[in-house]
Amino acid sequence: MESTTAPVKPQFSEAAKAEIARLLTHYPDDRKKSALLPLLHIAQAEFGGWVSPKVQDLVAETLGLKPIEVYEVSSFYTMFNLKPVGKHVLEICRTGPCMLRGSDELTANLERITGAKVGETSPDGMFTLKEVECLAACGTAPIVQVREKYYEQLDSPEAVDAMLNELRNMVHRPLLPWEQTGLQHTQQ
Repeated sequence: MESTTAPVKPQFSEAAKAEIARLLTHYPDDRKKSALLPLLHIAQAEFGGWVSPKVQDLVAETLGLKPIEVYEVSSFYTMFNLKPVGKHVLEICRTGPCMLRGSDELTANLERITGAKVGETSPDGMFTLKEVECLAACGTAPIVQVREKYYEQLDSPEAVDAMLNELRNMVHRPLLPWEQTGLQHTQQ
């Protein structure tokens, strides 16, 4: 039997709408497209760590753009996830300096420990493994970035276990910048 209810259209939270309104004050009315990257970040954070086509459509509508203009950008940048991801996206640096210091071994260990291959999510939904280009921390390689935090010198089983245990033990997701009370925005 077919469902008679239409799928729910995604909507930004009130806090995100306020942040978007504040953000748009930084751009002339005829240059709203300049806010596309920040809005995609907000959308990804609001909707489970990824931007579905419907969420991308919402971003396009918010900025007065054609959906294809959003799809082009979200599919170009690796920082946007186009499919569901785990609770923690482990971005493993794969450039030369990290490779020389063991990123291939790190990737193999993370695949073995989590049960996910690069580009996949672990069976428990906890971790998504993703290879990325330079994270600009060559001196402390190999490195993994999770959201805004760097986990460096992951060249021992103990260091990898400590990172994974810290992530597993997080009870709540980190607050988004616009959710923090008392956050001071500076006008530029």
